[in-house]
Amino acid sequence: MGIYDFILAGGGAAGLSLALRLAQTFPDRKILILDREPKRANDRTWCFWSVDPSPYPTATFRSWDRLAFFGNNFTKTYFLSPYRYHLIRGIDFYRYAYDHLSRLANVQFEYGEIGKIEGDERQASVSLNGISFQGKWVFNSLYDPQKITKQPRRYHYLKQHFRGWEIETDTPFFDPQLPTLFDFRTPQNGQMRFMYILPFSEREAMVEYTLFSPELLSDEEYDTALQNYIADILKINGYRITSVENGVIPMSDQPLPRKLGERVLAIGTLGGRVKPSSGYAFLRIQKDSEAIVRSLIKYGNPFNLPESPARYRLFDSIMLQVMLRHGGEMHHIFTQLFRNNPIQRIFGFLDESQSFLQDIKILASLPPWSFIKALLRLKLLGRV
Repeated sequence: MGIYDFILAGGGAAGLSLALRLAQTFPDRKILILDREPKRANDRTWCFWSVDPSPYPTATFRSWDRLAFFGNNFTKTYFLSPYRYHLIRGIDFYRYAYDHLSRLANVQFEYGEIGKIEGDERQASVSLNGISFQGKWVFNSLYDPQKITKQPRRYHYLKQHFRGWEIETDTPFFDPQLPTLFDFRTPQNGQMRFMYILPFSEREAMVEYTLFSPELLSDEEYDTALQNYIADILKINGYRITSVENGVIPMSDQPLPRKLGERVLAIGTLGGRVKPSSGYAFLRIQKDSEAIVRSLIKYGNPFNLPESPARYRLFDSIMLQVMLRHGGEMHHIFTQLFRNNPIQRIFGFLDESQSFLQDIKILASLPPWSFIKALLRLKLLGRV
């Protein structure tokens, strides 16, 4: 089989995104993608905002130029320009990637149980079903939370967990041009809890119940919250559930190493590409894939990658501290955030892409005491 130039251990969003970039940039190099099995189901949905067009326009299911926010005493519709809010379904992205990559003679897929990943200064290897594949560079996206050694006195560990119902109503109800990013009109129970609506037509939408907390709920608790919201807040009487989506996203400020060996780089969630305080990852993965390719071109290795500015790492830790200790206050904090700032400034803050002055304006718009207490605890006590 010879030695591959690049081996992708894991064929999800991170692995396939990087494979697409590598295949485009290095058309003559051998690429091997390893995964447990081909992805044939719509197992997740990725949403993100961007000034630039969607990186995968033909795989983008919906794109919007407005978003709605609902609090207990504040409601507003935001016009996003120059941003747009994009939705990519998992199945559409997988089909796009498979269709593109399977046409290329230098790209190979293999499926089965991925085992040991190891290497030395010259090359690395990945075991699949007991067979060792050799590569010059290995990119590992196989995240297993059980293998992360936690340090709970130093770092925060929350989960963004959700259950979504795709519903079809008996009569027209939704505005297909207006998703709801946050709707806090649901019981908070001491945690940050909100509803999220992605409309596909006047009668079809994904209605999702999302929580930021250390522990998950039972299926019955998610379903009861969705039922009550649809009936009591949306006032929808006749509808049917056409599909159900569940997910858990780790939210932690524990740094994860990128370099796992002399020729092994962690990518995706394993490489810390999930934004700790928001859970957004898809666009960060695309930017990371571009940075990896740039590093390969300029330095001959994939390890020269940019880090998040120190102030944003501190902001993430403070926000996680407030979510952990004052989760029931988060709907007030987010209401102030959206009441006092243009949506473009909020996006720039979450993207870690704007000036320090704009970041200060964000911080000045928020109720200060919870954040001051979190900062003092982190800096003076040095612990969570």
